[in-house]
This record gives sequence, C-alpha cells and structure tokens, in this order.
Amino acid sequence: MSLRFTKMHGLGNDFVVVDARTTPFALDAPAIRWLGDRHFGIGFDQLLTIERARDPSCSFAYGIWNSDGSSAGQCGNGVRCVAAWLARAGALGAGMTRLESPSGAVAVELLGDDSVRVDMGEPRFAPAAIPFAADAESDAYAIDVVGREVEIGAVSMGNPHALVEVDDVAAAPVAVLGPQIEYAPAFPQRCNVGFAEVVSRGAIRLRVWERGVGETLACGSGACAAVAVLRRRAKVDAEVRVALPGGELELRWDGPGHPVWMRGPAAFVFDGEIAGRATGAIAPEATRKP
Repeated sequence: MSLRFTKMHGLGNDFVVVDARTTPFALDAPAIRWLGDRHFGIGFDQLLTIERARDPSCSFAYGIWNSDGSSAGQCGNGVRCVAAWLARAGALGAGMTRLESPSGAVAVELLGDDSVRVDMGEPRFAPAAIPFAADAESDAYAIDVVGREVEIGAVSMGNPHALVEVDDVAAAPVAVLGPQIEYAPAFPQRCNVGFAEVVSRGAIRLRVWERGVGETLACGSGACAAVAVLRRRAKVDAEVRVALPGGELELRWDGPGHPVWMRGPAAFVFDGEIAGRATGAIAPEATRKP
C-alpha cells in the first residue's frame, strides 16, 4: 500500500494531512508513531485526517493523532490547516463553514490574507468537563507534581489544559515540568501544559508542552486556554496577541457565554507519497513532490 499526504504547518506546529473522505484511515498507533518519527518517518507533531462529516450541520470532519499514536480532541493550528487544505482542493469557499472535530463542531472562515479565523468554542472550567480532579471550580489550583506543590489554572478547549504563569517564559522549565504536569494524577486523561508570561493586558508570551508530543513551536488550543485562564483572572483584555516560538496568534474572548476566536496562518510545505509493503506495514521509502 501507499499513503498520499500533505505536509503543512501553523506557526511551526507541523502536520501530515491525509485525505480520508473516500477511503477510511486505518493505520494503527505503531504505524502512526513510525510516520511521526523525524528520522525514520515523515515527522510531525500531529497527523490530521479529513473525513466525511457525521454531523449534518458540518461540511467535513477531521481526526487528530499525536506523534506518539494517541488521539486528540482538538488542535487549533490543525483546524486552520484542514480549512486551508480543503480550500486548495476546491471543497471550501468563502464565508463561514462548520467542520466536525473529534470534540464537536467548530466554525472556520478563510480570510483574504491567507489566514484562517476559527471559532474554538467556549472554554469549560468545570473540573468534570476538563477532566480534572478537584472538589470545586477555581481560578487557580495547587496540585502535587512529583512531591511538590505547583499552582496551575485548568480548562478544557476540547482537550485538557493546565496553565502555569511565569515571570520569564524563556527560562521556564518546560522540558522538566511539562511532562510532570502532563502525567500528574489530577489529570486522569493527561493534559497539555502552557507556560505563560503576561507582557501587557493585550499581549502574552507562551510556550506549550503538548500531550503526546512534547514542546511544540505553537499550540492553538493552548493559546486559547492561556487567554481564557488569564482573562478569568482579570490579567488580560478581550483581545490578546499570543507570541509563541513559531510566531503570533490573535485571540479574542468576550467572556463567559462566548467562544474564543483565534486567527492565524496555515502553510503548505509539500505533497508526498510514502510506500508500503503488501502486508500493509508502512515502509521507510518516501518521495517528495513539489
């Protein structure tokens, strides 16, 4: 067998996009891990599948797999790439369109400057919705992380997020504290971990340790989660520019009862095909096509 794909990225958060609208995607977790390997496979943070919608209110659906083979519920940079891919394929036009994510419908809009605006849904702070182990909802929680207490914010943007405020995001211990919080007992499904430095009421700097991936150059749902937690703490305004290692996103959240709107780019890198053996196992041969 062979697998045709498109390599894309949103601010350096990179994806392999697979068209599964007519042929269902059937690779298992070991094959996805191999494809995600940056030395022996294609390399990506997440693999995205574009599928037929099951929700009649949506035009298409998409699936999300992390580079470790696990599935994910939402990906802000990924949905922008899905929208751009569909537009290039002639399947998506101007105006607002609904797409079906693994965690529910989202609205996307293609803009004239090659950016995409996405309705990422309303943040969910109730512990059971995240899910997060807490007796009551709060703006901040002290959790045990490998025997020491760490203060976090917790929210779901279709996937679970923890947020740690720091004075200097460049010096934040992302590689150490990120995986420790990801696997903290308080998060039964693990979590994405953001480290945020508030620059002003309209700007923050952010680094994100993504569940099942590690630190990435950008995380759209992580940017939404950071703005939601910080706005709830009255530290930022409704419109916030989020600076990530890979670039900037524009976020707007008008508060409870409203969705978070995210605006950012989606870039094509190359189209390719990776060959497989008759057994269906993916083989380490790939060709790049301009």
